[in-house]
Amino acid sequence: MSDPTSSLLLTGGRVLDPASGLDTTADVLVEDGRVVAIETTPGTLDDRSTERRDVDGLLVCPGLVDPHVHLREPGQGAKETIETGTASSVAGGFTTVCCMPNTAPALDSVDQVDWVSMRAREKGRCRVFVAAAATMGRKGTALAPMHAMREAGAVAFTDDGDGIAEPVMMRRVLQTCASLGTAFMQHCQEPTLTRGAQMHEGAVSARLGLVGWPRVAEELMLERDLRLDREIGARYHAQHLSSGGSVEILRHARADGVPATGEVSPHHLLMTDEACEGFDTHAKMNPPLREESDRLALVQGVADGVITVLATDHAPHTEAEKAEPFEQAPLGIIGVECALPLYAEALVASGAIDWSRLIALMTIEPARLLGLDREGIGRLEVGGPADLTVIDPTCEWTIEAGEFASKARNCPFDGRRVSGRAVLTMVAGNIACDRHHAATMS
Repeated sequence: MSDPTSSLLLTGGRVLDPASGLDTTADVLVEDGRVVAIETTPGTLDDRSTERRDVDGLLVCPGLVDPHVHLREPGQGAKETIETGTASSVAGGFTTVCCMPNTAPALDSVDQVDWVSMRAREKGRCRVFVAAAATMGRKGTALAPMHAMREAGAVAFTDDGDGIAEPVMMRRVLQTCASLGTAFMQHCQEPTLTRGAQMHEGAVSARLGLVGWPRVAEELMLERDLRLDREIGARYHAQHLSSGGSVEILRHARADGVPATGEVSPHHLLMTDEACEGFDTHAKMNPPLREESDRLALVQGVADGVITVLATDHAPHTEAEKAEPFEQAPLGIIGVECALPLYAEALVASGAIDWSRLIALMTIEPARLLGLDREGIGRLEVGGPADLTVIDPTCEWTIEAGEFASKARNCPFDGRRVSGRAVLTMVAGNIACDRHHAATMS
């Protein structure tokens, strides 16, 4: 990231900081990478800035945080790099992302954590934190050096891409996370129930002749983990929930005091397994798209406060890979550049939540999950880091994957008309993406 803008005044915006409950029209002054003033009286700060932006009618909020992205480095640079993935992130309004460890090699050592951190400092457009592998090679058989990786900067642990199948290993991982005070983020997939599976098990998979992926594969691992954690008390996080049954399992565990959270991604909030008709590989993902009843249950889970984190699961693949036949094509889609309007469509436009809660789900809630709120990430407060996102909630635009900063184009929402967009993204006082200035100059 380049040197911060020396001084910038954002005037007249609706300033939202869900962490403190702030929701008011105010001016925000940024100097030398920090927020130095938030003033509700217009004109008070006019003589203190070298640059001024009128953001009347726009939302000014903490920089968005995505706790679940795949930046593919090391080893998979043809799909994505830290440079291109973070460029795509800031274009979508994200100032902080947490990268997953299913790289080649896996992020299962201090050297690998250090390498990603170094690469992010050199090439990253936003803040990058590492969720390190909990087991060596993500194979679920030997514990990775979790204490050492935590000291090296890992903010969470996961074997994402695979669930930890063996209960004894899962118990050890939870115990270690409890001792470290870090979250474990589980990819809930019981492997023996999903061998050869290509999509959700249901009428569509039967019609297409594809091996089905049952809901119970997700629900069974989630139920087991939460039962294990009742006596351990580790911070447990269920990644990319897809099943309505999982929402109920999480609901009951939280009600019983288990320190568990869950996330949901844009595609599971908006799409169903019917998108796989025609063997469209852009609708092939892990976990799979399920049925309308599941989609509605996930939306309700967000509305009820059972699901408290939104995460894209940005998973880039090459065009050649996604052009393979459905059975051979890889799982996953990209998401950081278009997530905000998709969340707004699924959750705000539907009436499930309001903009303030949506911002919380994309800022302070994931920051708390990763323990980053203690550093001021996910907050908009005087003295805190100038990680800001300015959002035009009424901006109508068409998602065009061919114009994304990401290397990848595997987006099932390509061509979709949406409303809401990040128009200014600032990381540590540095303007990382600026659509607002271009719009005001045109």
